[in-house]
This record gives sequence, C-alpha cells and structure tokens, in this order.
Amino acid sequence: MPPPKPRAFAHRVLVVGVVNTVIALMITAVNGDALGVNLLYSQCIGLCIWALIDGGRQLLSPANGWPGVPKMVVLVVASVLVSYVAGSVLANLLLGRELFASLSRVPRATLGFVLMSLAIGGFGAYFFTSRALLSHARLAQAEAQQQASEARLKLLESQLEPHMLFNTLANLRALIGTDPARATAMLDRLNDFLRATLTASRMEASAGQHSLSAEFDRLRDYLELMAVRMGPRLRYTLDLPDALRAHPVPPLLLQPLVENSIRHGLEPSRHGGDIHVIARHNGTQLELEVSDTGVGCEPSPQPGFGLTQVRERLDTAYPGQARLDWQASPGHGTRALLTLPLQTTPTPRAP
Repeated sequence: MPPPKPRAFAHRVLVVGVVNTVIALMITAVNGDALGVNLLYSQCIGLCIWALIDGGRQLLSPANGWPGVPKMVVLVVASVLVSYVAGSVLANLLLGRELFASLSRVPRATLGFVLMSLAIGGFGAYFFTSRALLSHARLAQAEAQQQASEARLKLLESQLEPHMLFNTLANLRALIGTDPARATAMLDRLNDFLRATLTASRMEASAGQHSLSAEFDRLRDYLELMAVRMGPRLRYTLDLPDALRAHPVPPLLLQPLVENSIRHGLEPSRHGGDIHVIARHNGTQLELEVSDTGVGCEPSPQPGFGLTQVRERLDTAYPGQARLDWQASPGHGTRALLTLPLQTTPTPRAP
C-alpha cells in the first residue's frame, strides 16, 4: 500500500489529536485533575497508539494495509499496552516526574485507562483501515472499468477495420470490369493506404486514443483512395483548427460516417457531391461534423453498421457525455454531428 499523502497524513494526526483532547476533557470532568496534565498524558499515549497501529498494519500487509482480523486484534492490544507505558513515561519525562510514577497509581484506575485505550484504539483502527480499504476498492473498480472500456473499444475497432476493407475491395472489384487502368491505380493506392494507416492504427490504438490530426490524416488518405474510383464526382474539405489538432479521440471515429456519406449519398448520385468534415469547439464541448450533398435518404428506424458502431464507441469512451445526432432527407444530403467533452490530454491507460 503506498504511503499516505502529506494532506491525508495531517488529517489523520488532526483527528487523533481531537479524540485525545476529548478524552482529556472527560478525565478532567470525572477526576478533577489539572486539564493541562491530562491533555499531555492523553496526547502522548493516544499518538503512540495511533503510530504503532497505523505503522504496524502497513508493515504486516504492505499490499493493502489490512493484515486480517486475528493479526489486527493482536496488533491493537499490543500497541495499546506498549503505548500506555511509553506514552506515560514520555509525559512524565516532559513534566519532570519520576518516569514510572503514573504507572504506580491504583491498579484499578490503570486497568480502566487501559481498557478505555483498547476500545478507542480498536475503533480508531477500524475507522482508518475501513477508509483505506474503501479507497483501495474504489481505485481497483475504476481501473477495472477503464480496462473493460479499452477492451470494448479495441473490439469495436477490430470490427470497423475489416468492414472498411471489404467495402473498399467491393469498390475495387466494380472498377476492374469498367476501367482496369484506374483499378490498378486504386489497388496501388490501397496498398499504400493499408501500409500507412493500419500500421499507425496499431501503434496509436495502444493508448486507446490518438490525436484529431491523425484522425483527419486517415480520412484524407481514405478520401484520396475513393477519389481514384469516383474521380471528379467526389469533392471534399477537411477543416481542423490548429488549436484542436492534438485533441484525443478514439481511432477510426469519423471514418464510418465518411463511408456512409460516400456509399449512400454520393455513389448513387450521377453527379456525386461534396463531403465536409469539420472540427470545432463549442464551450466545453468538441463538435465533429460530417455532412454531404448527396442524394440523402429517409431516416431509418434501424441504423446501419457505421452509425451503430460510432454510437457504441461514444458510449464506451465517453459514458453519458457524448452523443451522435444524424439527420437525412431525400435530395438534401445527410449530416452527422458528434458532440463529446473537450479535453486537453488523452485519458491515461491503466497499468
């Protein structure tokens, strides 16, 4: 278990000091002794108890600070007995008294103080240890959730890559029968595209996210590949402000939307059309828009593969914080708008 941070350590000392002060006030109210003397004894004994219990439990179980109930009971009892003697001796030393003077009092009174110290020490050990265990459990749960999200993102991405490749090969097959020269050029372009983008995909996806500039570079490569087949029927613009180039996003987030625009919007149109991909920030949110001037369509109650994949990836990467709005109408093209939280650095990967 890692050592507590200075702020947490100071908080523990403060809590122990307050409890010791309350004990000193109670003893003064019952016995009528001097408050200052009782306060000194209480602080010396109480701080010794806390130091031995808190340090002992971490030595016995460095992993999570909880050595188990039997060991913890032995630790509390031993710490209280040792601390009662050591704290009393320390207080006597500070007061200039005989070192073991307070231990020679009526045995009944000494036994009462020891039992009270046992009760308070046991409660304190339970309180601080339960808080540490709860914090440890929350951290483990957060790490498990992050690892599960990363695994799901990888699964979704592994489904997107072959889907894109199959669509591209289908386009290539159609071109082979009509224009072999352009088919050869497209095949060369596909070879370069796969070598560059799929290799980069493996490297960048190891962190779960990559930059918007890398995402736009992939879109440009893909659109240039499609332009070999469609020629002047495909026109596109990519608008990425410099301030957003380093912003992290999941790999292949926008490509399914661009594929949809080409397959369902521009390819069925005799004159093709334009595709616009825009990134902008709106307050605390990042907006990514993919629109086209293709044939459009009636909104379907059953979204296609691309839209489903994008929504699932948004839900996984930004649970409850992102959404996809998709609009389409016959003759007026389509528009997909992704809204996600604006970040400055990628989410760190769990070790």
